[in-house]
Amino acid sequence: MKKKKSTQRILIEVLGLLFGLLWLSPFYLMIVNAFKTKLEIFQDTLKPPTMWTFDNFKQAFEELAFLQTFMNSLFMSVGSIIIILFFSAMAAYALSRNGSKLSGAIFFLFVAAMLIPFQSVMIPLVALFGKADALNFYGLMFMYLGFGCSLSIFLYHGALKGIPKSLDEAATIDGCNRFQVFWYIILPMLKPISITVAILNIIWIWNDYLLPSLVISGAGTDTIPLKLFLFFGQYTKQWHLALAGLTISIIPVIIAYLIAQKQIIKGVSDGAVK
Repeated sequence: MKKKKSTQRILIEVLGLLFGLLWLSPFYLMIVNAFKTKLEIFQDTLKPPTMWTFDNFKQAFEELAFLQTFMNSLFMSVGSIIIILFFSAMAAYALSRNGSKLSGAIFFLFVAAMLIPFQSVMIPLVALFGKADALNFYGLMFMYLGFGCSLSIFLYHGALKGIPKSLDEAATIDGCNRFQVFWYIILPMLKPISITVAILNIIWIWNDYLLPSLVISGAGTDTIPLKLFLFFGQYTKQWHLALAGLTISIIPVIIAYLIAQKQIIKGVSDGAVK
């Protein structure tokens, strides 16, 4: 029996190692080829570069106007996350504390909205809003609220089920109104799930190309994914610069994830199990 268990454990560990290597392979290809010349990439993609140089990173940094582009992406991502966290938490609190059938139906609509692909609403969205200058970053933030609130409300709703209603009642007796109960009592207790919601949303918002390309049109307002598209022309593709730019652009998200990974795991379990 012990031999059987040990064999199963070894098999699971080997499979886990293989899946881990498979998951890491795109990062290996991106980082290794970011240090190569354009010719070396086409000669052998898997082979490490003959000479490690940072020339690609310097050129990509300059051509991307990285500091300005980074600040554009940061402003848009952080602003979108704040809006998503605030409105999603309030909506989930109202839906979880109100036990009516209408609240259940509204929550079901939010959950069902997660199944709607962006491509199905892309054309009506552009037809309604187009590339109006008034939209730009602020309009884009509220669009991200619409696309990101479904999953966020679902996670918040699950976490709120683990917070007893007696806390609301005690705070109300002490003189708090409904918003004060939410802001001072409930929201601080949602810190783990809030970090989870923030990271899950910032990953796709930071890397999003399609929606900003449809909305943003002003000069100097490009985000990192939009700017990276400059390396892919009609007749030539500068893979060495594109991969160097991609390597630079993912560093902030990876750092944020590594810092908050424990809170993310705790938040997902709180939001999904309870």
